[in-house]
Amino acid sequence: MSTWTTKFRSPAVILTIAAAVAASLPAQAQEKQRASRQENVGVATGLTVGAVAGGPIGAVVGAAAGALLGDRYHRQKVKNETLAKDLNESNTEKGRLVRDVKGLHSSLIDSQLEREKLTETYQSTRDLETDVSFRTADSDLSADGFMKLQKMGGLAKTLPGAKVRIAGFADPRGPADFNKALAERRAETVAAALIEAGVSQDRLIIESHGEEGSTSRDGDLDGYAFERRVSVRIEHVDESKVASAK
Repeated sequence: MSTWTTKFRSPAVILTIAAAVAASLPAQAQEKQRASRQENVGVATGLTVGAVAGGPIGAVVGAAAGALLGDRYHRQKVKNETLAKDLNESNTEKGRLVRDVKGLHSSLIDSQLEREKLTETYQSTRDLETDVSFRTADSDLSADGFMKLQKMGGLAKTLPGAKVRIAGFADPRGPADFNKALAERRAETVAAALIEAGVSQDRLIIESHGEEGSTSRDGDLDGYAFERRVSVRIEHVDESKVASAK
């Protein structure tokens, strides 16, 4: 073996070459932005092994091979980390979708139950009727009567296929024509209150019966009080059923 080769393979020479090649790493880093830790380790390892095994040429080849392997390892690691992150996000999204589907299913069940409850309430009140009372010879609503009609109007608005029948009455005192006109004014007052509550006028059926159907004895003031009234009835036209609120 020549003296030059022996000197080259001495530890001092090897370290010198290693330092020279390592100094070239910043230039390489500018091209790839920042070199990965795995790539730098590969370069140093390849440089050292190559220098020991093959002299200056081996050092260069070893460094290049080490850099290539280190870079490949780094890229594979980044790829694996990205895949793992995507998988985790996919599982998170899947979990969110499952929760959303469960929430929609629960909302659908709640809506069905609410609809069944409303239907049951409607059926249970279909045979009731509300009356609004008036003072003698008067057609003005009391506060209690007005609140009762507001509730009736709210119920009627939820039943688009229904009509509201308003029938006015009067006690038998006084002339029949006067009582019929009084009963009509009372019915019109009730109709105005229902319209104010949101019921459209074309759904109202207004009737005036005056003193017709009175069963009170002469001088029966308590009986007269029950006959000074307007009866309000919600009639479901499609099913010929009636719903009322009291």
